[in-house]
Amino acid sequence: MADDQQNEPENNAAPDKKPPGPADKNWPRRLKRGFTFSFTTFLVLCVLGGVFLLYLRSQALPVTKVLQTSQIFDVNGALIDTLDSGQNRKIVPISDISVYVVKATLAIEDQNFYSHPGFDVKSIARAAIVNLKSMSKVQGAGTITQQLARNLYLNHDRTWTRKIKETVYAVQMEMQLTKDQILESYLNQIYYGHSTYGIEAASQLFFGKHAKDLSLAQSAMLVGVPKGPKFYSPYYNMENAMDRKNVVLQTMAKEGFITQQEADAAKQEKLTVQPLVEKKPSQAPYFRDYIKTLAVQKLGITEDQFEQGGLNIYTTLDLKAQKIAEEQMAKQLPKESEIQGALISLDPRTGYVKAMVGGKDYGANQFNRVFATTRQPGSSFKPFVYLTALQNGFTPLSTVRSEPTVFKYDEGRQSYTPRNYNDQYENADIDMRRAIAKSDNIFAVDTILKVGPQKVIDNARKFGITGDLKPLPSLALGTYPVSPYEMVAAFSALANQGVRVEPTAIIKIEDMAGSVLYQAAPKSERVADAAPAYVLTHMMESVFEEGGTGSRVAATIKRPVAGKTGTTDTDAWMVGYTPELATAVWVGYDKGRAINTAESHLASPIFAGYTEAVLEAIPPKLFPVPEGVTTVYIDPKSGKLANEDCTTGARNEAFLSGTEPKEYCTNRAAKGKGFGSGARSWWEDMKRWWNE
Repeated sequence: MADDQQNEPENNAAPDKKPPGPADKNWPRRLKRGFTFSFTTFLVLCVLGGVFLLYLRSQALPVTKVLQTSQIFDVNGALIDTLDSGQNRKIVPISDISVYVVKATLAIEDQNFYSHPGFDVKSIARAAIVNLKSMSKVQGAGTITQQLARNLYLNHDRTWTRKIKETVYAVQMEMQLTKDQILESYLNQIYYGHSTYGIEAASQLFFGKHAKDLSLAQSAMLVGVPKGPKFYSPYYNMENAMDRKNVVLQTMAKEGFITQQEADAAKQEKLTVQPLVEKKPSQAPYFRDYIKTLAVQKLGITEDQFEQGGLNIYTTLDLKAQKIAEEQMAKQLPKESEIQGALISLDPRTGYVKAMVGGKDYGANQFNRVFATTRQPGSSFKPFVYLTALQNGFTPLSTVRSEPTVFKYDEGRQSYTPRNYNDQYENADIDMRRAIAKSDNIFAVDTILKVGPQKVIDNARKFGITGDLKPLPSLALGTYPVSPYEMVAAFSALANQGVRVEPTAIIKIEDMAGSVLYQAAPKSERVADAAPAYVLTHMMESVFEEGGTGSRVAATIKRPVAGKTGTTDTDAWMVGYTPELATAVWVGYDKGRAINTAESHLASPIFAGYTEAVLEAIPPKLFPVPEGVTTVYIDPKSGKLANEDCTTGARNEAFLSGTEPKEYCTNRAAKGKGFGSGARSWWEDMKRWWNE
C-alpha cells in the first residue's frame, strides 16, 4: 500500500505535461501546412495585385482640363493680348525648362522621383508615425507624382480617402507616362501666386525671361515659392523668399545636385525681380473681340478653348498701323462729344485686316461699329454706279447737265427729285470725272436710271455688298445701309484691279503642342475686269485734287490715292485706297442723331492722316495701268483730243481702249508726243516707266 501511494504521482502526471508519443511527430506537417497557406496567400495577393495593376494600366486616366493662357499675335509676331481668364499659364516642354529648375525641384520635393513607383514607402511610413503620434490627419509623404495627381484629379482635403485615391492615381500615372512626362506636367501645373501657374509663366512674371534661361539662383527662388506663395513670394516678403531660396540651394548641395561652391555662389547672387503690375488694357480690343467671334462662330473653337486652351492665334493685324488708327481717331473726334467713329483697313492684295477701330472708347462701349449695318454710305456708294456705267458703254467724257431735275421712272408713273449738297449745281454739262470729284447727285441719278438700278445691285453684290438694296433711283445716292467692313472690302477689289480677296483676320491657330488647328486660305475672285476698275480709280483720284470733296486733306497725302466721300444727315464717310492699303472711315452718332457741318468733314482727315502715316516709309506708287486701257490728253470743253490749240484746262484721261476720242479739238493733229492719241500718251509712258 505504501509503495502504491509512493508511486501515485508518477501514474497521475499533471494534465499539461503530455508524455512523448506519436502525436508529437505531426509538427512538420503542421509547419508545412502553414507554409503552404502563407505561400498560397502570397501568390493570391500577387495575382490580385498583378490583376489590379493590369486593370490600372488598361484604364484611361480621368479627363482633366488643363487651363493655359491663349495668346494673340500680330502679323509681325508681336503680342497683342493674352487671354488668361484669371489664370496666367503657359505650358512648355521639359526641354525648355532650365536644368537648375529640374534639379531644385527634385532636391526639395522628391529626391527619389526617378526610382519610386509613384509613392515613397519610407516617406509614407515616416509620415504615418508622425500622424499617429499627433493623432492628426494625413500629412506629408507626397511624391511629385502624388502631388500632380492631387492637382489634376482631386481636391486638397486632408483625409485618408483622398490620400488613397491620390496614391492609386499616382501609380496609374507611373504606368502610363514616363518620368519626364510626369515631371514636365508637374512643372507646368504648380501655383506660384499672383494668378500664375507653371514655371514658364512664373519665370516671365518674376524675372521677365523664359524658363529655359533661368540661372541657378533664380531657379532656386522660384522652386521655393510654391510651398507657400503668400509667404515666400518676393512680392509679399523678399526676406522670406531669399531665406527659402537659400534652403533650396543648400538642400541641392547636400543631396549632390550641385556643388557646395555653386550653392555658395548662387546665395550671393543679387536677384532683381520685375515690378508687379496689373495687366495692361488689351491692345486693339475691338479686333480681339472680332478674332474671338471668328474663332467661335466660324472655325468651331469653343469659348473655353479659345481663352484657356493655350492657343497661339496669329493674326493679320499690324500693331503699328493699329496704333496710328487709334491716334488719328482720338485726334479728330472730340472727347467731350458723344460722336463716334470706326476705321477698318485692309491690304487689298492679300485681304489682310491691318487695323480696326470699332469706336472712340472701348472701355465705355464695346460695340464694334465696323460691322454696324445701319449706316447709309451716301455718295461713297457711287463708284459702283459709275463702274457699272463704264461696263455699259459710258466713258469719263459722258455728260449730264448739273441742275435741279425731276426724274421719272417706273415707266413715268413715279418721280424722284434729288438735290446736291447745299443745293449747289454747276448749271452746265459736266462729265463723269467732274461728277465724281464734286459728288454731283444729279449725274449719279441720271446714270443709274440709264444703266438700270438692278445692274448696279448685281455689281455691288459681286463686290460683297450684302445689304437690302432696292432698284430705285435713290440707290445711286447710297440710301441703303452698309457696314464699313463691307465698304472697305468692296473698295479693296477696285484697288486690286477688280480682284476681290476675301478679308482675312486670322492667319493660323496652333494648339499648345504646336499643331496647326486652322490655316487661312483666302479666296480670291475676279469681280470686274481690270480695265474699267482702273479707269474708275483714275477718275476717283480727282476727289483729292483741287475742287474735289477730299481736297481739304490733299496736302496730308503725298502719294497717289483714290477714294470717295459720303455724307448723309447722320453719317460722314471717307473710303479710299492706294495700291497697298484700302481704308474705310465712318463718323456719326450711335442713335442716328444728325451731324453738323463741321462733323461731316471729320472722316477725311482721319483717313488722310492714317494712310500717310502708315505708308510713310513706303515710296509713293502709281496705280498700275492694265491692258485694255488707253490714256490720252483731252480737251474737256470739246470732249476731243487736245492739241496745241486747246491747252487750257486740258487733262490726262484714261479710257477703255477703243472708247477714247478720235478727233482733235481743232482740225490739226498734235505735234510730237505732248498731246496725242495712239497706243500711249506721255502720261501713260510716265506711269509705265514709274511702275517699272
